[in-house]
Amino acid sequence: MPQSLSQIYLHIVFSTKNRQPYLSDGVFRKKLYGYMAGICKNLGCPSIRIGGIEDHVHLLVRFSKNIAVKDFIRDLKRSSSKWIKEENPNLLSFGWQAGYGVFSISPSHVSQVQNYIENQAEHHKKETFQDEFRRLCRKYGIKMDERYVWD
Repeated sequence: MPQSLSQIYLHIVFSTKNRQPYLSDGVFRKKLYGYMAGICKNLGCPSIRIGGIEDHVHLLVRFSKNIAVKDFIRDLKRSSSKWIKEENPNLLSFGWQAGYGVFSISPSHVSQVQNYIENQAEHHKKETFQDEFRRLCRKYGIKMDERYVWD
């Protein structure tokens, strides 16, 4: 076959370093999501939805066949962290956690994940980030060792 085709949707989740509430300013957080959307586009992985709350972010992206997941997330974190520190001098100590969660999404579940990401503020009135992450890992059959997940 001379043509290579792919349709890969990923739900990506990572927190701020030590789950610090660095992103408590909602206006700044929305600007960050816009910036992250630009990074995603430049890396060939257009974002469908980006959201979160003060201590973590969720991204739903259509993933490119031309980049490795680890490289995409490394570049996304690096560029967004630099932007955060340049845009807000009060956040010079900002950092993302070292790890992340990546979950593949069926095209038939894209709208559900979009809604889930859009409603993060409401969702987190009932569940912490850590409980949410544990639940996502269980849902997708990922075994995690909690000694190495939380930083």
